[in-house]
Formats: sequence, C-alpha cells, structure tokens
Amino acid sequence: MREYLLGNAAIARGLLEAGVGVVAGYPGTPSSEIIETMVDLKSERPLHVEWSVNEKVALEVAAGASWTGRRAAATMKHVGLNVAADPFMTLAYLGVGAGLLLICADDPYCHSSQNEQDSRRYAQFAGIPCLDPKNPGEAKEMAVFAFELSEKFNIPVMLRPTTRVSHARADVEIGQAAAPPRPGRFIKNPARRVALPSHARLLHSELLAKQAAMEEALESAPWNNLALHGDVGIIASGIAGLYAKEAIFELDEDLSFLCIGAYPLPKKLISRMLEHVSRVMIIEELEPVVEEQVQILARIVNPNAEILGKEGFIPREGELDYLLVRNAIARMLGKAERVAAESAAVSILPPRPPSLCAGCSHRATYYAMRKVFGKNAIYPSDIGCYTMAVGMGTVDTCLCMGASITLASGIRFGGEKEGICCSLGDSTFLHGGMTGLLNAAYNKARITVTILDNSTTAMTGHQPHPGTGMTATGEATTQVSIEALARALGAGLVETVDPYHLDETLESFQRAKDYPGLSVIIARQPCVIKARRSNARPKSFLVGEECIGCKICLDFGCPAIEFEKDKARINALCTGCGVCAAICSASAIREVAR
Repeated sequence: MREYLLGNAAIARGLLEAGVGVVAGYPGTPSSEIIETMVDLKSERPLHVEWSVNEKVALEVAAGASWTGRRAAATMKHVGLNVAADPFMTLAYLGVGAGLLLICADDPYCHSSQNEQDSRRYAQFAGIPCLDPKNPGEAKEMAVFAFELSEKFNIPVMLRPTTRVSHARADVEIGQAAAPPRPGRFIKNPARRVALPSHARLLHSELLAKQAAMEEALESAPWNNLALHGDVGIIASGIAGLYAKEAIFELDEDLSFLCIGAYPLPKKLISRMLEHVSRVMIIEELEPVVEEQVQILARIVNPNAEILGKEGFIPREGELDYLLVRNAIARMLGKAERVAAESAAVSILPPRPPSLCAGCSHRATYYAMRKVFGKNAIYPSDIGCYTMAVGMGTVDTCLCMGASITLASGIRFGGEKEGICCSLGDSTFLHGGMTGLLNAAYNKARITVTILDNSTTAMTGHQPHPGTGMTATGEATTQVSIEALARALGAGLVETVDPYHLDETLESFQRAKDYPGLSVIIARQPCVIKARRSNARPKSFLVGEECIGCKICLDFGCPAIEFEKDKARINALCTGCGVCAAICSASAIREVAR
C-alpha cells in the first residue's frame, strides 16, 4: 500500500515498521513532525514517545532504552546535535543494546536556523554510519534499515534528512508495523557501559576496527548506485542526486553517474568511477565531505583525473536546486546555462520581513523593557520567535539556546556599565537557560533576565514542555514552576507580570533595573495563536477621531495597526490585547462592544 506522506511522517512510519520502543526528541524545524507523527501512530502499538527537555537528554533517554534491549530513536535538528555532542561521541565507543537511531535534520539555507552546519561531519568525526536520503521514500526505508545496521555493528546510526526531504511530500510504500517490543531489561556490563579511560582505550580501538566492515556492508546498500557511461562523471549525494539525475537527462549527455546515500563512503564504487573517467564533478550540499575523499582516492587510483566541485561550480553554502545543479553541469560541459525566469509575483510583492504576530505579548514585553532600560542598555536575546523583535532594538545578540543569560553575564564581567536585560522563552529557559541563571547567581552578575513565557514552544509548532503540565502525548503531568526554579537557582528578585497590563509591567521592569543583583522578570501570557485556536473571543478596539497622527502606535510594530489618511486604523488582524490603547498618547484607541 502507498500513502502520500510528508518526509518526517515517512520517517516516523519507518520507526514504527522497525519496531521502535522509545522515541525521544526536542522540537526543532525541520525535525519536529517526527515526534508529532509518532504520537499519532502510538495507538498502533505500545511505545514511549516524549518531548525531552533538550537534545542531550533525548539522546541519553534513547541510549538507556537501547541498553535495555528496546529499539530506540532520538530526533533533533542539526544545531541540537551540538547540545547532544557529549553523549553522541562516547556512545560510538560504548555501543548499543537494541538498535539506536539518531535522526538529525539539517537545514541548508538556514530556513529556520542560526547556521548551516553539515551533520555528516559529526558522523564522520564520531565514526558512525550516516544515511543521507534524497526523498521521503528513501528516508522511510533508511529508518528501517538503520536499526539492522546498528545492531549488526553495535553502534548508533545517524539518519540525516535535510529540510527539502523532511518537508517534501511523496508516495511512500507502507508496510506493517512490527510486533510490540518485548519488555526491556538492563544487563550489567561495566566494561562495555562505563567509559573509564581503561575501558575507553579498548573501545576506541574496537570502533576503529569496525570502519572497514561498515564500509563493506554499505558498499552494496541500495542507496549507492553507480552507472558507468562516458569519460565524464558526476558523483552526487543525498537530495543532490535527484537534481543531478534530472539534469543529466535534460542535458541529454552520456555521463557516468554515482549517487551516494550511505556513509562511510563506498570507496570501491568511487574508485571504479575514477578508473573510468578523466573528469568528475562532485555535487553535494554544504561541506565537501564526499569531494575531499574523492580527491584522496584520486591520488591513488587516477592522479590525472580532474576533480571539480566546491571551487567554482557548487556553492559551499545554501541549498542546491535543480537549476543550480543543471547549470553547474552545463558549465563543466561547455554548454549554455539557463537563466532563471523571475516570477511575476516576486516583482510586485512588497518585502515581508519576519515579525511578531499581531497581539503577541512579547511585543508588549519588549516595549516595556526598552522604555525602562533605554536605548543604551544591552539586550542579549536567544533562539525563539521573539528573536524577530530585532527591529524593536531589544535583540543585540542571538547565539544559541540559553546563551542570552551567559552572554549577558560575560558582557557585565567584561566591563559594561550600562543596564543589561536579556531575554529568552520559557521552553528555551528549561532547555538551556537554567545553568546560565545558576552561573549568573553564583558569580554575582548584576543583570536582569526576562523569561518570555507564552506557555508553549511556539517557534517550532506549539509543542508542550515541562512548564505546560502536558506531555507529548497529551497526558497531564507535573507542571514545573519557573518562579520556583528561578528562586532556587539564586535569583534575588523574581516577579511575574502580564505584559498586556502595561503599567504593571513597566513598574516591574523598573524594580528589576534598580535591583543591585540578579533579577528575573517572568512575562506570562499564552501564545496568541493558541488563544485564537481555542476560540477565545478577543476584545474589539477602534481608533477614534481624537487620533493626532503621532504614529506612536505604528512604531509599536503591531501588524494590526495601519495608517490611512494621516490617521491610525485597526485592521482585522487585531487580537484584542489592548496594548496599543495603553500607549496611545491621545487616548484615541478604545475598546468597543463586539
């Protein structure tokens, strides 16, 4: 049977068919739908699915489940692997019980990320296999195969879909869900499970000894395909293989072609290609992982072969697409390149920079923060939808999850005398901000930390977290108190405000600014999108004749406020937060009956 599935849904289906028993992850685009689909599929079989506190935790939960003999998977985006890198590197030494799959979704072009790192480098670094699908169907089949590979070599396996694979839709062949996993039991084996130096040295040697066998096993994997024709060749990996195959067909050239979908690289297939051709182009997104290995092999197999790739043909940043790949191959062959036709819509649509939603409480929080701390204060921020408030002058830094607090501390200890008010979301605080707050308290950093609590993980699709009192599967659970956490971690002043109550919020920020130590403001108001989905009836506001055209409300930046004939007006996007009425200098905005 075939189903039309999103790439991430196809991966989830593969996990089900492989007999997975535990799936843990942290939300991050483009990976989030995997866990969400697993929740939907959970009714088909007994398994544990969770949103973990962060990616390190998710991988460790999955590893523990694997060591009980249940197949397990951890999901995250590429930057999440940085958080999970500590257990990731050592797990390659310690091995698995049942199969262990790490699904790490890369994001070329930074569609929703702060960098474009290539997770194939991590797999190469750790010495584990990596599967690189080019479409949703392959992603599903690789998810099933990965567990078999993991168990065969007693090693974690990485599945690396990219944004275009995770978020593409395709017909996917659906199989039967595997039998329910047997109850797990941990078998004690300190020599295998305890990373003492004396154990790790032996396990490292064992890991290195596996490499040749893993390469041999993956050489004939169905995702590595070689077709020898003319003396000019193309080697492509992952989704670039689709673009290259289509380009070769359209250019009607008799080119040799090697498509790679599994790492360690198939060196025998690459060597056969190099023996056959005089010139070869390597097409891959982001880093020259394949290209570097081809260059090394070429020195042995065919030193005269011309190797083309990142230098002058294939960019090292951004996404590839069909036209870019087609033109690179055409340029190599001396054929005419094709110019992209500009869409008529592109030429007439105005620019639309990302912005906070109409009525978003973060906008009110930032407004109050800026009004109290002033334009000369320093505003470190963090990863989340609130980063889009950069135009409000309250986002001076954005590095990685939880870094706003530690950067703020470093800026203070570096000698900054102005006020410092950092900001991060509730989910981000629970993910990576708690240690930063503890460090700030312990080292006596005089900063203000603003926790923008919208009671969800909004940026990645409104997933629950420990502060919501709800698990991934919708079950009620312990609801963590951010106030109690902040006090326990050492903050001297902790206050909670409703950003829609602007006067109270301004007063609270003033107390925080004046406080001689570490202060925390928790700005709590549920995400306006969630409120709208719950069919909450918003208040209605309009602009009266008293409007003097001062544009203070317009500068506030809410998409629900427009200017027409020198007067402000409120459009249909209004969610009824009422903050614009509070800031109007002429008291021209007022609530009206619905």
